[in-house]
Amino acid sequence: MRAKAGEALLRRVAGPTVHRKRERIHGTPGPRWFAPDRPVRVVHGDASMYVGGLAALLLQSLHPVAMAAVWAHSGFRGDPWGRLQRTSTFLAETTFGTAADAERAVRRVRAMHAEVTGTTSEGVAYRASDPALLSWVHLAEAFCFLRAYERYGAAPLPPGGRDGYVADMASVARRLGVPDPPVTEAGLAEALLRRRGELAVTAESAATARYLLADPPLPWPARLPYALLAAAAVDLLPSWAQESVALPVRVRLLLPLARPGGRLVTAAIRWVTPPLPARLARAARDGGPPGG
Repeated sequence: MRAKAGEALLRRVAGPTVHRKRERIHGTPGPRWFAPDRPVRVVHGDASMYVGGLAALLLQSLHPVAMAAVWAHSGFRGDPWGRLQRTSTFLAETTFGTAADAERAVRRVRAMHAEVTGTTSEGVAYRASDPALLSWVHLAEAFCFLRAYERYGAAPLPPGGRDGYVADMASVARRLGVPDPPVTEAGLAEALLRRRGELAVTAESAATARYLLADPPLPWPARLPYALLAAAAVDLLPSWAQESVALPVRVRLLLPLARPGGRLVTAAIRWVTPPLPARLARAARDGGPPGG
């Protein structure tokens, strides 16, 4: 049962070709952007990313222009698992893959962003390649991924590890077109606060919260653990953001249990997830010096 649950989880998150992806990303020899001991590899390899990823989506949805672009172009409603799989593949390629693989992933995303343009319902023109929008998405992800790891990670980061994680994420963000991303945890918090004035609750953000928190595309047996994960994700947000997210009743009721529930769910995910085969772990570790 453990093996079946782990395989089902991997296929949901990474797609039906997950084992070929693992082989390519971790097993291909060559230099990597990040050495094996870098904080970004520790954080992105942990089960806490499930909580952090959901929190990041909720936080990102509070930016009306970014939300309009996602609503119109991302396909998250029609193909939510496909979007999740594309996102998880990008994170895996840039964090664990060879420098060449990571560079291809960045070029692919930048080309996709160049094609996404439109106008919000309020008549504001947008383009996904806008540095301000890219910066907001980056800030929300870096903040939520790091905070999730601090709360639910398997082991604490070493001294300087939190700043190291922000710096690692900044190096990827710059390649995606984010200007001057913060490189310390304090800088990240300050940058996030500076964007508060741009945020607002919209019909799209409220619908997104309902979809993510109250009506996820999951079979019924998975909905209770998902409800605990959702409460943990909401609890992860800054207090000012929690007040803005349209919370379903069940999530509000579970908020007092958010942290023990989050620990339970991340421990269960960690337990069922198949470990990376030793051969692939060695290949990624010995692939060569960082490439940038």
